[in-house]
Amino acid sequence: MADVLRKIKQTEREAARKLSEAKDEASKIVSDARKKSSEIVAKASDDSVSNTQSVLDGARQEASKSADKVHKEGSKSVDSVSATAEKNLSKAVDHILKTMSSL
Repeated sequence: MADVLRKIKQTEREAARKLSEAKDEASKIVSDARKKSSEIVAKASDDSVSNTQSVLDGARQEASKSADKVHKEGSKSVDSVSATAEKNLSKAVDHILKTMSSL
């Protein structure tokens, strides 16, 4: 009977030790999971910022290209109007002089 009680006590101690080890292991797993989760969130945040910056840079480049194109077209139009005005300047002066002299 004493031998059976000793075996029971020994088994109880072993079970308590295993339970304690299991609790420690569970705590470690939870801690590691929280750490990994934080790392994943931080990386996702960094990636998001990087992607946003990339999209903004692309949009700025496209806007710059569009602005350059509009500027070139506007310059061509101004040059064309200036050239036409230059050609018609003497005709306009002659017309004004004729109009003034006929009064």
